[in-house]
Formats: sequence, C-alpha cells, structure tokens
Amino acid sequence: MKYTQLHKSPVFLKIMFVISVAIIFFIGGITFKHITVLKKSSAFVSNSYEVNAELERLISYIKDAETGQRGYILSNDKSFLEPYYNSRVLVRKSYERVSKLTSNSRTQQSNLKKLLYFINKKQNYLSKSLYMIEQGKFEKNTFKNYSIIGKQTMDSIRFKVEDMMKTQQMLLKSRQHDYKSTMNYTPLLIYLTLIVTLILITVAFIKMNNNLVLLKNTINTLSVANEANNLAEIVSRSGSWQLNLETETYTFSDNEYRLLGCEPQSFEASLESFLNFIHPEDLEFVVQKTKNILTENDLAPFTFRIIRKDGEIRYFRALGRMVSIASGDKTLIGTTSDVTEEVYAQNLMEERNRELEINNKELTAFNYIASHDLQEPLRKIETFLSRLISKDYNNLSKSGQQSVSSIQSSANRMRNLIHDLLQFSRTNKGEKVFEETDLNVLFENAKQELNQIIEDKKAIVESDELPILKVIPFQIQQLFINLISNSLKYSKVEIAPIIKINTRIITHNDEEFLPNHNSKYYKITIEDNGIGFDQQYAKKIFILFNRLHNKNEYEGTGIGLAICKKIVENHKGFILANGTHNEGATFIIYLPVS
Repeated sequence: MKYTQLHKSPVFLKIMFVISVAIIFFIGGITFKHITVLKKSSAFVSNSYEVNAELERLISYIKDAETGQRGYILSNDKSFLEPYYNSRVLVRKSYERVSKLTSNSRTQQSNLKKLLYFINKKQNYLSKSLYMIEQGKFEKNTFKNYSIIGKQTMDSIRFKVEDMMKTQQMLLKSRQHDYKSTMNYTPLLIYLTLIVTLILITVAFIKMNNNLVLLKNTINTLSVANEANNLAEIVSRSGSWQLNLETETYTFSDNEYRLLGCEPQSFEASLESFLNFIHPEDLEFVVQKTKNILTENDLAPFTFRIIRKDGEIRYFRALGRMVSIASGDKTLIGTTSDVTEEVYAQNLMEERNRELEINNKELTAFNYIASHDLQEPLRKIETFLSRLISKDYNNLSKSGQQSVSSIQSSANRMRNLIHDLLQFSRTNKGEKVFEETDLNVLFENAKQELNQIIEDKKAIVESDELPILKVIPFQIQQLFINLISNSLKYSKVEIAPIIKINTRIITHNDEEFLPNHNSKYYKITIEDNGIGFDQQYAKKIFILFNRLHNKNEYEGTGIGLAICKKIVENHKGFILANGTHNEGATFIIYLPVS
C-alpha cells in the first residue's frame, strides 16, 4: 500500500521526470559530440587529400612552365610558350586554394610563405632566361648560371611541397588518434552514466521514504500545535481568520465565533456575516478599512466595537498579513483580539493623565504666582524692618533687638526660599533649548557670580579643560553655581576651601548603572575638602527640602541639590554623591556625549 502511494506521489514523479530528461540530454549530448568529432575527422581527411592534390597540381604547373620554356629555346617555336604564360595564373590560383585549405594550420601557413618565395624565385629566373633569348643577348655562362639556380630553386619547391604533404599527413594521424580515443571511452562513459542514474533513483526513493515519515511526524506535530493554538486563543481572548485571495473565501477559527458570542462554526464565514456584528457607529469605519483588502493584501491594525449575540458591547482589534502557502495560493491571515479591558484601562489612564497634567499646570502656576506674590509683602517687611533698625533699633530693649534680628533672619531665609523655588520651577518648565556650548565659559560665569564668596573664604577653585556640549546653557551654569556654592557653604571653618573639577570620557561599560543606549559619557567630578557627610545620606541630599544640618548651623533651603538633580536629568544624565564625614564630598555628573 505504501509502495503504491509512493509511486503516486507528485514529488516522486517530478524527480523521475527531471532525471529522465537529464539522462536524455546527456546521452544526446554525447551522441552529438561524437557525430561532430566524426564529421570533423571526415572533413579533415578530405581536406588533407585536397591539400595534397592541390600541391601536386601546383608543382605540375611550375614544371609545365619550365618545359614550355625549354621547348621554345630548342625550337624557337613560340607555341611552346603557351604553358609558360598560363602557368602564372594557374600557379597563383592553386597557391590561393592551398592557402585557403590550410588556413587553420599555422605550420602550413608558415610553409606556404617559404614556398611562395621559391615559386617567385623560380618564375623570376625563368623570365630572365626567356628575356635573354628574346633579346638576342645570349651569354652561355649567364644562361648556365640561371639554369643552375633554377634547378636548385625547383628542388627547394619540391622539397617544401613534400614537407607540407608530410605535415598534413601528421595532422591527419593526430586527428584520427583523437577520434579513436573519443570512441574508446564512450561506452565506459555511458555505463557510468547509467550507474549514476541508478544511484540517483535509489537516493530519491530513500529520500521520498524519509519525507513520508517526516510528513507523518509533521502532521502529528501540527495537530498538537493546532490544539495548542486553540487553547492559546481561548486564554488570550483572540481568534484567527484566513482569506484565500484566489477563491475569495474566508475561514474563521472556533474562538473567532466564541468572541462573537456564537457556537463554533454556527454560520458561514464571510465578511458580510462578520459585519453584522459591528457596532452601527463603527460600521462605516470598518467597511472603509476592509474595502481594499483584496487589492492591498495587508490589513493594518485598527480597533472597533462589536455587539455580541447576547447584546454585550466589546472592543476588538484586527490586523492581517498576506502570505504565500505551499500550493502557491496567496492567503491573507489575521487575528481578532478582544481588547475591551485594555481600551477601558487606556481610557482610564488617559483621563488620569489629563487630570495629572491639569494638576501639574495648576501647581506650577500656583508655585510661580505664590512665589512672586510672596515677594511683595516680603519686600515691605524688609523695608519697614530696615527703617526700624536704622531709626529705633537702639531704643529697643535687648529682647526687642533679638526679636528684630530673628525677623530679619527669617525674612532672609524666606527670600532665599522663594528664589530657590523659582529656580526649581524654572528647571521643570519647557524652556529646554539645547545649544552647542563651551562648558568652560559657563564655568567661568559661575565663578564670576560667586566671586565675592570665593574671595571672602580664600577658596581655590580649579578645573580641567571642560568639553563643548549641546546643553541648555543657563541650566548648566546654574548647576555649576549650585555645586560650587554647596562646597563653599559646607567648608571647614579654619581651612580654606579647595574645589577641584576633573573631566574624562568613559563608556557605558565602565559603570554598571549606565544604560547602553549611549555608548560614551563625560564624567565630571567636583571634589571638595569640606565637612562632608555620611554616605548613608548620599541619595537623600537630592530630595527637595531635605537638609542634613540644622538651619541655624548652615544657611540653605534644601532645594539647591534637588535643582542640580533636575538639571542633570533634563540633559539625560546622572548625578551621584560620595561623602566622608569631616573629610569632604564628591559630586559626580555623567552627561552623554553629543
């Protein structure tokens, strides 16, 4: 039974057809080759005989010319000169014939050139002897000399003709040897061809048998995969469909029907039957998306609503792609997924995002307005406080003077707080215009702004050559101001502050926490010799309003380092802090190379 099915296999028939055609072409090629060889050999034999015959005629024409000349000399009868005069034309034609017959042989062509030389020489001396007789200037010695040269030349012609005949004979033998060699290995070649053919057929048989086994295993695997796919569709709340573009027929999976609230295969799969479940408000949209499906062959993903058989409204997402199956037909395959929960979650998230965006805008507006509005009463407080100190401070009691000093200190802290809040608000706003900027210039500007504090504390601020980067200039300058100001603020009392800034290029492999979407970073290190801090607070110091020291010990609002962190994040970078109590602090900035 299996043997019969094997012979009915289309693949087997194709293989046998290809092998048979190949054998026919191969044997035909061998036959054609041998016929061609035989034809060439026959033509060469005929050519050799023609060459030999023509060479004999050629030498015969020369002999006739010589004989006619002698007859005329002996008898003084000009009728003997007729062969002499005819021989020139006959010799030329015969020579051209031989040249044409031997055109494929370089050796014979070389011999012909030498033969032509001897023929011209012979004819030349015949002409000289005849001219001497006709002019009556017969000189015995000269005539004898001409005759000797003519005889030697005739011998040379004869020898050269014989040499050409021998050469032609050798060429003929060589071609006949090649022909015999070809004919000798032909049976062996055909025999080997048949053996190879048998081997190919045997291999094809084994291959087909293996293919049948593989096909059986593949069918089993596909059956399991199909069941697994059905289970996956149920779990993922999705269905699949197919459209044969040749027959324009649809096929729906069982779960495609379940998504619509129907029993599997309960109605004929078609576009029209599916459109009956589309929500009326989305029907035109879906029709517009699917009307060119037969011409465009691809269906871009889109979302729409359906009304299930039980009346429940669900959101579906469909997409499709054209593929070519083994039979050669083009089929559009696609999936339909129930994304109702995803759509509800997306809508909820969008609503929350809108609320968050509104709240952020309100918070930013409140922060900005409150900060600006707070400055007006603060200025009045500071104005009246200044007047009180200048006019009535000495008239106040000690307790009153202390209260005035406390009010003045609080007003200063309030002003600093408002200033820092405005700075923080500015870093959060959308003023992020990046420019190609020399960081050395921004660093010098920051030093200039802090010049008075640097001089008062006799601080030393040193820096390596900083890079040119695409940055938000005012933010990077503010970053330098805040970090240098922080080092100056938390310096030791009796020791002059020393602040060093180092820069080098690193790769993302040099630091574990750096992402690999930027291969290179500038690592900028700001190191000081101040009071430092405990390393356990390294992350807390960047939190807004977070302070490690009492406000009476050190001035500050707890916003400066939070601003630094925000500025670095605006530049897709990272900032870290390392500290040792009473030894100093180091701030490390990583900025991606532009």
